[in-house]
Amino acid sequence: MDDGAMLTRCFVGQACKLGHNYSASDSLFFSNCQGENGEACAIFAGPYTVTHHKSTLLIAGMFSFMNAGSGSNQSNHMYKLGPIHQGTLERGAKTTSDSYILWPARVGAFSLVMGRHVNHSDTSNLPFSYLIEQNNTTYLVPGVNLRSVGTIRDAQKWPRRDQRTDTNKLDFINYNLLSPYTVQKMFKGRETLKNLRYASGELSDIYSFHSAKIRNSALVKGIRFYEIAIHKFLGNSVIKRLEGIGFHTNEEIRARLKPDTPIGSGEWVDISGLIAPKSEIDALIDGIESGAINRLKHINAEFERMHRNYYTYEWTWAYEKLEEFYGIAPENMTAEDIIHIVEKWKEAVVGLDRMVYEDAKKEFSLASMTGFGADGSRLEKELDFEQVRGDFENNPFVTAVLKHIDVKTALGDELIGRMQKVQ
Repeated sequence: MDDGAMLTRCFVGQACKLGHNYSASDSLFFSNCQGENGEACAIFAGPYTVTHHKSTLLIAGMFSFMNAGSGSNQSNHMYKLGPIHQGTLERGAKTTSDSYILWPARVGAFSLVMGRHVNHSDTSNLPFSYLIEQNNTTYLVPGVNLRSVGTIRDAQKWPRRDQRTDTNKLDFINYNLLSPYTVQKMFKGRETLKNLRYASGELSDIYSFHSAKIRNSALVKGIRFYEIAIHKFLGNSVIKRLEGIGFHTNEEIRARLKPDTPIGSGEWVDISGLIAPKSEIDALIDGIESGAINRLKHINAEFERMHRNYYTYEWTWAYEKLEEFYGIAPENMTAEDIIHIVEKWKEAVVGLDRMVYEDAKKEFSLASMTGFGADGSRLEKELDFEQVRGDFENNPFVTAVLKHIDVKTALGDELIGRMQKVQ
């Protein structure tokens, strides 16, 4: 804390940076939050909640992995019974410049909020979406953020920007973009979109959902985006589970697929950066209420255990979802079924990477060069742009995407090769 930051009744976590006259009251900041110039009042700021702008107010909300654009603010007061409302932007949500949300509202994970939203939408089961305001109406574009280069870049930069130097890191942070927490919402979102299409008809131009509107084309694409992401997540889980093992029979495959623990089944929650099965959080709360867990260090030890065992619990959840999504009972799964899942996974991974690649290409379009080459010709503009930004094909992020396609394709082919040897 420096440069005139003013805090009243706040708790500030590890590696937070609050300065440049930032003011906050009655708020909680988890690790790696940044606050400059603006204001916070009664917020629960999970890890990596970032606001840099003088005209930005965060109030009466829960945030994490959040970037607030300049002029972003919310209202928790409708001038009736006082400031009694609150809202949530789930992990990874962003707000653009001059965005506004009238609480209560809930914005799904990794979504982007543009414009002024006053209709109390709840998009928690439609993650990776755009919320765009047109003429005081919220338009929802489901799943589109899955193909955004910005989303992928955010997921990569957060671990690199962990400034905590203490060996005892108090916050247990899971950086995974796709996890049981977000993918369970995609399952629900996919079902919701299908039900909307069924109820209102496939030829409807506009669908209504929780005070928001969804255009027909956006709904159809949203279903596809969620299915691609589910293929990617479940395929990742299967490949990891079968990694590095030679199998001779289908029985050996089935034995390996069986989860190591029943923990992980059911709903998952995001506890300010920690992603865990709700059953484990409920058990912890029960232990605290009964007095069985009565020390802070014991509570922390429980969080540490959940974080340490994340991938074990994740597989339990993924295992149960295989039948729901693919229609194949895991206990009857064969090498051919695994090959089918991996082929779908390859399509999903390469397809998403191609979408991200095309999205990144927009940053190198002629329109993006508008601010370059002052008083010069188009050629000078292009040369100036290239001197500053480099060329597209050699951009580090772009080369990483192309390499990712090759690496993942080879990984899938390797498992398919092992499965083809099974008798």
